[in-house]
Amino acid sequence: MKMADGGFRPAFNAQLAVDAATQLIAAVDVVNSGSDMNQMVPMHAQLQRRYEITPAHWLADGGFTKLPAIEHLAEQGTAPMLPLPKSRNPNIDPYEPKSTDSEHLAAWRQRMASPEGKLLYTRRGAMVECANAQLRRRGLLQFNVRGLAKTRAVLLWHALAHNLMRMASLNIAFVY
Repeated sequence: MKMADGGFRPAFNAQLAVDAATQLIAAVDVVNSGSDMNQMVPMHAQLQRRYEITPAHWLADGGFTKLPAIEHLAEQGTAPMLPLPKSRNPNIDPYEPKSTDSEHLAAWRQRMASPEGKLLYTRRGAMVECANAQLRRRGLLQFNVRGLAKTRAVLLWHALAHNLMRMASLNIAFVY
């Protein structure tokens, strides 16, 4: 996988879906693609399949911004909240709907331009990225196993430990 320093090394890309209200990890995946761009739709489908619900909003960073994925989530009933790509032309307002935009993409642009959309996206770091930081703080800096299956198992163990600690701090009772 290509790294930030420009070199190539064996690596995996860990994906987490985190509940913004509780910071519980709701879904995980591990892929051997260095880009997050094609990961939003499979993770959304995993959540729908596992919990039989459709999230109202989907907060993700700019690495996930892919127009067909945004349309897909919107068609499923989820409002994607992702930053708009920067325009190379400074005279073009990225929030202004384009003539080629579908109704879902135009709504996404308008949602992200609204004060509510900007505030919700600003809160994403504190709500969602905290789970990533907690996993790193607890030692998940790299995977010391080989293969997708083993790497996914390690990530699941970390997610389980994280969720148990979050549940304890939230005073969520275990029901038997």
